[in-house]
Order: sequence, then structure tokens, then C-alpha cells
Amino acid sequence: MGVTSSSLPPTLTSSTFTTLFPTLPSSLFDTLSLNGELNKEDLIKHLNTNQINSAFVFIKPQANTLKTQEYVRSTLSKFCIQIKEEGTIPGTVINEKKLIDQHYYSIASKATLQHPSELNVPEDKFMESFKEEWVKVVEEGRCVNALQACERWNVNESTLEKLWRSSEKSHKVVKFGGGFYCGLLECEGEELYVFNAFFMEMRSKFIGDNEVYFFSVEWEKGVLDWEGFRNRLLGPTDPNEAPEGSIRRTILEKWEEFGLKSKPNKADNGVHASASPLEGLSEKCNWLGSSIDSESFGKALLFNGFDEQTIKEYCIDPSVEGAKDDGVGKGSVFDAVEDMDAEDCLRKLCMIKFEEGKEGRFDGF
Repeated sequence: MGVTSSSLPPTLTSSTFTTLFPTLPSSLFDTLSLNGELNKEDLIKHLNTNQINSAFVFIKPQANTLKTQEYVRSTLSKFCIQIKEEGTIPGTVINEKKLIDQHYYSIASKATLQHPSELNVPEDKFMESFKEEWVKVVEEGRCVNALQACERWNVNESTLEKLWRSSEKSHKVVKFGGGFYCGLLECEGEELYVFNAFFMEMRSKFIGDNEVYFFSVEWEKGVLDWEGFRNRLLGPTDPNEAPEGSIRRTILEKWEEFGLKSKPNKADNGVHASASPLEGLSEKCNWLGSSIDSESFGKALLFNGFDEQTIKEYCIDPSVEGAKDDGVGKGSVFDAVEDMDAEDCLRKLCMIKFEEGKEGRFDGF
């Protein structure tokens, strides 16, 4: 925050603290104070030496109006969150560079980025569900990803979505894992096994004439922890459940005033923000083309012995040993560090790397 000694009285009471720092949690005063008073030097040390949290925020196309941009910008500033960069990313660029596909990699990789023959399809579950061998389906060319299905049948995203939902109703869609679905779809007499066809409709909202408005942001843990950033400042996924004053709740309540064409909902909830420092790094590398060593969290990972290849692997959310809460078995690396501040996130990733059998150490920032 850059707080200086000359800008503060020698000691602060609770009321003085609240007046001078209205965006800081009152619990911070309770933690640092003694006998109802807070020494200014203790506060300065806390605020000026905290590690930096770095995230990527963007306004989704359906909420991207000038009034929404102004509101999000002013709200971030109000919470002492520094905007390092901001701007527009057109849908044509999003489509050409497959930015939204990389953003939702675990889903999109099966829908647009990989051919079904490259996927780790559980052959026993496929046989149980569809009563034929997966190997034979691949050999006969009867499996495609969602993008290939649109091209082969010459249909748009909306039509493919309808075909997918129809197969769901007929119990011809099977879940193989998180973000990993296969459906037996029929179009004009031809049946094909299609993976994650629902993604194309979601993708269409980000391309073409649509665009997103982004904010690359940084703030200090002493100002706001990551959980507060996501749950109090941004609000949960469903804007109806978001607290009063949060970004998603405010956009929901003022959607007409902000110039949105439709009311926000759980899917179209106005704004996205990184769920952890790792996802922040991943998203900045994807959307902004940042290099790992140009970002604060990327530098910290490199300093703590991570090579670039491992970092890139972690940035697409692999299933890794030690990622579950109990530390036993494989789990999502993104889930393992969700809502963690930078130092805790770094420490957890070092532990996971060690569990994977790679040389691990934790030297901090």
C-alpha cells in the first residue's frame, strides 16, 4: 500500500483505524493491536511487507458496457487493488488464439483442442454405457470433438447444443470425469460419439462481435486476503447468493441501469476473477501473453526450484499426487490451492511437487 510513517498518528484506536482504512477488515486491528491501541510502526510493517497477490479479472461479453467497466474499475480501486493494465480483447482475437478454449482448458481440451483418439477414455465405462468397444469406434472414425462435429455436420453451436440436450434426454450422454462428457448424437441419419458438445454454445458468447474487458490487478495480503477477494469483493458464482455490495450482486441488481440486455444468472454472472495465484498466472500467460518470469508468482515458482515445463503443466490443472485435502491420491491442482494467498499457494505447490517425486523446496518469496 505504500503507507508511510508521516501519514499516521503514533497510535491508532479502532475508530481511527476504521476512518483511515475503511476497506481493511476490522479483524486486522484486533490482530495487531494491544490494549485497544495499534502502534503505527506495526501497521506499516504489516502493510508494506506483505507478499503481492496477482490476479486476472474480466467483464464477460454480456455484461461488458461502459457503465459496468466504470463500476468495476472504481470498486477495485476502493479496495486498494492496483490496476496494472486494462483493455479490450475482441472476439476475433479470442477465436483466433483460442483464448477461451485455453481458459476453460479441462473442458475445452476435449471439445476443441484434442481429437478423441488422444483422450484417456475409460474403455470399460465406455463399453458399459454404449455396449461397444472404444477401440473399434476410433478405428472406424465414429468419434469427433465438438468443433469437428460442427464442421462435419455443417451446423452451428446452437444446433449442436440442441442435439446434445436431446441425447441427454435419451440417456445417451455419459460423464467420464470432471469436465469430461461423451454423447452419442445423431444428425441427418448419422450417429457420432461427440465429446463436450455443450462447450460450443458457451464458447460462442466470447467470439465474433463479442469482446471482454480485462483488468490485470495486484494487491497486498494485508489489504485483502484471496478468499475475501473472491467471496466478498467479487461474490460467489451465483449472483443471487452474492453478498450485498459485491461486484456480482451489484451488477445483478443494477443490470438495467448498467445497460445489460439480460439479467445475470449463474452462467452469465457478469465478471470473472482468478481463483488463486496459480490461476492468475495461468490466465495472464493465456490472455495477455505474459511470460512466466515476468509475473510475480511465476518468479516465485522459478525461485523455489520449479522449471518452466512443470509450471506450464500446473497451469492447465493436471490431476496430481498430494493435491487432495488429506494428501492421499490424485486431485486437481487448481482445487488444491483455491482461495489461497500467494505464500500459502506457493508452499502447497512445493509440497505437491515433492509428492510427485520431483525435487522440492520452499524458500518463500
